[in-house]
Amino acid sequence: MGCCHYFVATEGGADGFTVEMPRVTFGRGVLNEVGERARSRGIGRAALFTDPYLADSEHLARARKALSDAGVDFGVYSEVRIEPTDGSVLAAADFLKEGNFDGIVSVGGGSVIDTAKGAMVYAQYPADFPTYFAPPVGGGQPVPGPVKPHIACPTSCGTGSEATGLAVIRFESLNAKFVLASCYLLPLEAIIDPACTDTLAPMVVASTGLDLLSHAIECYTARAYTRWVKVEKPGARAMLQGANPWSDLHAREALRIAGQYLERAVVDASDREARDNLSWAATLAGMAFGNSGTHLPHALSYGVSHLIRDFRPKDYPGEGVFVPHGVSVIVNSPSVFRFTAPAAPERHLEAAQCLGADVRDATPEDAGEVVAERIIGLMQATGMPNGIGGVGLTRDDAAALAESVVRQRRAIGNSPRDTSQQDIEKIFEHAVTYW
Repeated sequence: MGCCHYFVATEGGADGFTVEMPRVTFGRGVLNEVGERARSRGIGRAALFTDPYLADSEHLARARKALSDAGVDFGVYSEVRIEPTDGSVLAAADFLKEGNFDGIVSVGGGSVIDTAKGAMVYAQYPADFPTYFAPPVGGGQPVPGPVKPHIACPTSCGTGSEATGLAVIRFESLNAKFVLASCYLLPLEAIIDPACTDTLAPMVVASTGLDLLSHAIECYTARAYTRWVKVEKPGARAMLQGANPWSDLHAREALRIAGQYLERAVVDASDREARDNLSWAATLAGMAFGNSGTHLPHALSYGVSHLIRDFRPKDYPGEGVFVPHGVSVIVNSPSVFRFTAPAAPERHLEAAQCLGADVRDATPEDAGEVVAERIIGLMQATGMPNGIGGVGLTRDDAAALAESVVRQRRAIGNSPRDTSQQDIEKIFEHAVTYW
């Protein structure tokens, strides 16, 4: 396992990679440590970020008590929007600027953690919103410097945002998501308490769990870091470097856990072993993609969330059209991996094997089909929509979807296979239905 030959030197390619990660604390009950953790980081007054659905939850009550017991003053910001936008992030930044805070504690899913990351940047380094995003939508300017200390406490088991320097934010004027990336966005500490997932509904576990699964496969099959152009100064090295030995370690283990425990975690909320393991896998996958980057499934997901018309999932609060991030990712994934497998068949077969697929008689030519069929089986077992058709999109939407996706340059470039807009259109056409 490992495909060490995958990282062969290339002319003009990178010959090193950098690992970034927060201090991680994991285990049932560790949310109770957040107060002491905050105080030890010099946080005397914390901005406690959450969303309206968690504001009255037992999880936030535990965080509030822990902060109070440690003598840490705090103000609560519970106006986080699920799937944050530039407008909602700027509103959160105003809260930070007005509150005289010296650190942030975020308690919630990826939207809460991402909002906290983005708000810290724009509170401390005000700018036109696109400034710190990559072209073609942004100015490509780096975040100028450090932000205030951030302790991230995830309450879902999939996004991995607690372990990355990334925030996914929707530009309202474009109705499309883009990634804000900087090592300065990386939380100082991640406190992962699996007890927070005990209250999650089945579809939420399924969506976030399949998101972590795709994070891990994308990391493991991404373009090798040695195929990215070498930089002359270490500060110029991108956080999202392509597949590397560090991301490999975490991606393989995350896949093994997802293959064993995902279905159990979805169908039985009382299965603590399954939900504990899935929480750990989410953080492992976050450590992986926070240092390697994802590729086509995530790039294509932004097209789905952009052009969705009338889909509304069960088990999610609120009203209106909405496709959960993990759903928008996984409905494309089988089609994507059938496309990318010829560029790295051994890696795709190893990923399928980690997920529990039987690969004993599989040849390199079978790689795409083997990994796709394993993912499809997990989609069926966890109640996912049947491809993009299951969320209301059709073959006729493929061209518009591809046109939306081509703006995701870094993720597309991280694919192991060179990918054109026409290729993306074909991937969507083959993702309409799987069974």
